[in-house]
Amino acid sequence: MRVLVTGGAGFIGSHIADLVAESGCEPVLLDGLLPTAHGGSSPPGYTAPHRFVRGDLADHALLRELLGEVDAVCHQSAMVGHGVDQSDTPAYVLHNDFGTAVLLAAMYETGVSKLVLASSMVVYGEGRYSCEEHGIVPPSPRRRSDVDSGDFEPRCPRCAAPLRPRLVPEDAPLTPRSTYAATKLAQEHLAAAWARQTGGSVWALRYHNVYGPRMPQNTPYAGVASLFRSALREGVAPTVLEDGRQRRDFVHVRDVARANLLALRTEASPGELTPVNVCSGVPHTVGELATTLASACGGPAPRVVGGARPADVRHVVADPARASELLGFTATVGFEDGIAEFATASLRDPVPG
Repeated sequence: MRVLVTGGAGFIGSHIADLVAESGCEPVLLDGLLPTAHGGSSPPGYTAPHRFVRGDLADHALLRELLGEVDAVCHQSAMVGHGVDQSDTPAYVLHNDFGTAVLLAAMYETGVSKLVLASSMVVYGEGRYSCEEHGIVPPSPRRRSDVDSGDFEPRCPRCAAPLRPRLVPEDAPLTPRSTYAATKLAQEHLAAAWARQTGGSVWALRYHNVYGPRMPQNTPYAGVASLFRSALREGVAPTVLEDGRQRRDFVHVRDVARANLLALRTEASPGELTPVNVCSGVPHTVGELATTLASACGGPAPRVVGGARPADVRHVVADPARASELLGFTATVGFEDGIAEFATASLRDPVPG
């Protein structure tokens, strides 16, 4: 099987390419080397074993050429993270949504019918919560005055009682809270429409907090683990927002790559998009991540500073059951072992400021 991996020089895409090749298949890497994610204009050295094509995902002619050589697409290319501010919106839509639309059109024209899509936990917005009195409820929006006073927990919209976080299943309501989240949900809708209209199949892998070697560093588009690691590398204490007790599911990039390979090998329902959480299934707090990483790096203890960014959510912890049932996927890299490795792992070159 030949697989086109978009974003193939990136953090997750490059690990997928390596694993696809190790499995006996042939990856073809396409990447535009966006300056917001890559520190240089040349592909990273770890892409050397694979066929690499530098190009824009919106280049329809190039996509048709590449798709004529492959059997499936593993679509990882995207702008990620919170970004700088709302001025990033056009870039997010261009790279994430318009680029995906061009890819889907080219797949239709060339007859490639299998897509594995990198989606994200961010489509859930605030995760899943229950009230002791009212059961599963959507949380009330957190008020700025509460956050500023150190009251971070979402409350019941009916009785205002603090809510208890629950595991988020794939059929939970989709309520994106940021520009990036909105574009990831739009990718899912576009891919679902493509599947219905063409009979193609889509696995939408909703990644939770991915960390590991080759993460970008020193950029506002990087993940929290990379931001903490970059600070520690400079001898600076990691800055933790809120009270550090916000819960996330941290999953190692090698496990994420394996989930993609399993999806490439597993038939999905024709004409449908099937969403699957890709996660560890074990919650940890952001403060715990910062403390564990600081200890592993021999660096200063984290600073908990309160506050929150406008698009931040309190708790998002995934239900791993569907991934196990449909793909046979269970994460294998434990949190402590993964963070210990990450403390000394090579990251991508810093992005010039």
